[in-house]
Amino acid sequence: MLLSQLTICTLISSDSLAQSLCQVLGSEHYIIHSTSSESEFFEVVEQHKQDLDCLVLQDTDTLPKVIHYLYLQGTTLPAVFLRSDSPQIPSRVDSNQQLAYNQTTHKFTTRSRAHLFHPAEVELTIHQLPEIGNFIQQAITGFLSLAPACNLPRSDDPVYPTLAVANYSFLSKQQHRLAEKLRERLGYLGVYYKRNPQLFFRNLSLNDRDELLEHLKSEYRQIVLQYFAPGDTLNQDIDHFVEEVFFADISISKIVEIHMELMDEFSKQLQLEGRREDILLDYRLTLIDVIAHLGEMYRRSIPREL
Repeated sequence: MLLSQLTICTLISSDSLAQSLCQVLGSEHYIIHSTSSESEFFEVVEQHKQDLDCLVLQDTDTLPKVIHYLYLQGTTLPAVFLRSDSPQIPSRVDSNQQLAYNQTTHKFTTRSRAHLFHPAEVELTIHQLPEIGNFIQQAITGFLSLAPACNLPRSDDPVYPTLAVANYSFLSKQQHRLAEKLRERLGYLGVYYKRNPQLFFRNLSLNDRDELLEHLKSEYRQIVLQYFAPGDTLNQDIDHFVEEVFFADISISKIVEIHMELMDEFSKQLQLEGRREDILLDYRLTLIDVIAHLGEMYRRSIPREL
């Protein structure tokens, strides 16, 4: 059986650089969609955005416009920015902080650079092109670790709240899809389990904690509402919820708290409707199921003895 391939979309204006990139990535591990113009890139993203695993974008004057387009489309993906080696050609972003993944220590550190797309984007220079496979892994690792309430670029557009929800939703779905692909390709001990402590719940700002909790409460509510209903997506939804909890290192007690708050809400509603609350006891199975999934995820993430 062939291992799952990663699908990469590139936007490289230089023909020679695009050719070099394709040669470096030319293996059975990648499916590459190469583009050389913004219009071509936008068309490919629109057609394949549900399948794309990473973007490789040349750092040019048009990069901010490209990122703005992706943001307005609610498309958040792992991203690698390829910039010139020349010190005379500045990066398209200002100096601030950027997450950097250390391949030796398997930990994230911050380095000087502000993010243009999202906090997990990475940057490399042309002379580092032979190592781009590692940079793609770094970008995907960081992307999988992003909290749904991560610090995406803010917009002055009056419809920003709608844009933010669209980005959070796409980010969450892409993380789940990509994690499944990596699980097939790399196994449970691959990059899928390299979590970023900086994005653990306890290390988030108060606002980000509140946003993440509201997001998780909404997802847990949907799980509860469909738990005894016919359908074949329940396990996927539970896995998705548990992955977010796992990457944010949220405690089981917090999950129990979410469950109890929801049951209390349902109890009050049933009382208003004059109905019995006994049915809520059945939903203890939902909580047990979610905790069991989380326990299994932690079990699989523990390195096996050599």
